[in-house]
Amino acid sequence: MTEAINFTEQNAVPFDVAPSVIPALADFVDLDNYPIDDTASSTRQALIEQCRKELDAVGCCRIPNIIRPESIERMRQEVERQRANIYWSEDSHNPYMTKEDVSLPKEHPARSFQKRSSGFVNSDILEEFSDLRAIYNNDVMLQFISDCLGVAPLYRWADPLGSNPYSVMDEGNYFPWHFDGNEFTVSILVQEPEKGGEFQYCPDLRTSENENLEAVADVLNGDHSKVHSLELRPGDMQIFKGRFSMHRVTPVEGKRSRYIALPTYMRDPNTVNRPEHARQFYGRALPIHYEREANRPDTLLD
Repeated sequence: MTEAINFTEQNAVPFDVAPSVIPALADFVDLDNYPIDDTASSTRQALIEQCRKELDAVGCCRIPNIIRPESIERMRQEVERQRANIYWSEDSHNPYMTKEDVSLPKEHPARSFQKRSSGFVNSDILEEFSDLRAIYNNDVMLQFISDCLGVAPLYRWADPLGSNPYSVMDEGNYFPWHFDGNEFTVSILVQEPEKGGEFQYCPDLRTSENENLEAVADVLNGDHSKVHSLELRPGDMQIFKGRFSMHRVTPVEGKRSRYIALPTYMRDPNTVNRPEHARQFYGRALPIHYEREANRPDTLLD
């Protein structure tokens, strides 16, 4: 696993002050209600069992109010300070983030393109004492996510742009149906919009051996009979198997933007996004994206 930051104990930082040292686990996680640091705790074990049950059933679980309000506020302020550095894009993409292949039949889902408009605070520009950076680099959190997923060893994602970014959606922004290039994503809602910005997903729509193209096409064509919706509130954490479950975020309505933190994990410590995926999401592809393009966790389209 990647080397974790050495955390320094400190008191919680006031809302209007950026932290001067890296927060301790108790500064961002509600350990009273969620003792994720105590592996002998029956409360922790019950939480893991519940998360595994939900992940097995629908590929997704939600842990309400696990992140402390003051940590959520610090993350919100970090996004606000980074507004000028957000990579914004208005692009059209298919569910696989690949270029159009005109040799495929017109009804193939890889030829179904929808317009996306959204922004990212890329992982490489997070502030030194970012709560999101601290959460992502905390080994206790990594072990907890690993236990919830029942996957070990679990690694922090090697992608330097997408390992732990913030997704930002302003009024009118829409993030259409897609699969993730990574296997597991943890979402922490930082700020909810006035309306819209709803997370919708189709659990286990494909497997590592089967693209299930017909079912993907059905969803793209409006069949939402298998679509689930997840309502998140600031401080909630979602664990999601995004590589196999197609998902989207509905258009944001109102003046308040949607901010969500996305710590991301993999079974393979060497896999990163494909260059085209990185370009569409984060504005550029780095040498590592080309060097490791052949390192895929499976043979799926993306």
